[in-house]
Amino acid sequence: MLRRSDAKDVAVALTVRPDVSPAHPMDMNAEANNSGLRKYGKGMLLGVCGVLLVGAVGFQLSRHMFESPEYQVVISEGQFEVRQYDSRLVAETISEGPDRAVATSEGFSRLAGYIFGGNEKRDGTKEKISMTTPVEATPLDSGGSGERIAMTTPVEATERQPNRWVVTFTMPSGKRMEDMPIPKDDRVKLRWRAPENFAALRFRGHVGRSSLDDQKRELLARVERHGYVTTGPVTVAIYDPPLWVLPPFRRNEVVVPVRPR
Repeated sequence: MLRRSDAKDVAVALTVRPDVSPAHPMDMNAEANNSGLRKYGKGMLLGVCGVLLVGAVGFQLSRHMFESPEYQVVISEGQFEVRQYDSRLVAETISEGPDRAVATSEGFSRLAGYIFGGNEKRDGTKEKISMTTPVEATPLDSGGSGERIAMTTPVEATERQPNRWVVTFTMPSGKRMEDMPIPKDDRVKLRWRAPENFAALRFRGHVGRSSLDDQKRELLARVERHGYVTTGPVTVAIYDPPLWVLPPFRRNEVVVPVRPR
């Protein structure tokens, strides 16, 4: 027998509040599905971010393993250096465009075609050659078989005549002229560059006209302050591909040939 107080408690427990609807099984399943989708979406986002981060870090590390032309530092002052370069074998081409960026891109593509297989060795075969740095673009008057040749960085672009640039890739050390494949594009030429002295100023970020003008002025001011005179136009050296490296991490230089005053 239930006591009166017990019966009252049971009645209260069985009372359905009018403002609270009982959960429908369909609603509970939908909520569970939504929760699962949210967790899946977060997992996918974290996975994509992780892959991008690993790729970016991997590229940042690998780019420092590329070969660059050898030089001796004569003067060092912060981001400014005077360097003595050894002789080097280069591939170069003259390119044109409405501005420096377009002309340099055209020259880069042409030279990349050569080093990535647009060439032919004397035995009719192709050769793959490892990537190196720099890629240069120098003034037009600076003198400048399916073998794949190593890419070099930075890409250097020097403006002498409006919209006309000589874009140059440095070939890997140990290569001899007689070992090089013949370019299938006759606009690509091979030549030796003699030992040279250059003043260089390193900077990072986007290579825009205004920032580039500022870097050039700073470079030339330091050249004069250290008792040197220029013997050619200023070259823009771009070490990193813009599509692969965020602006704050891009390595660039402005470089100019010099001699003591």
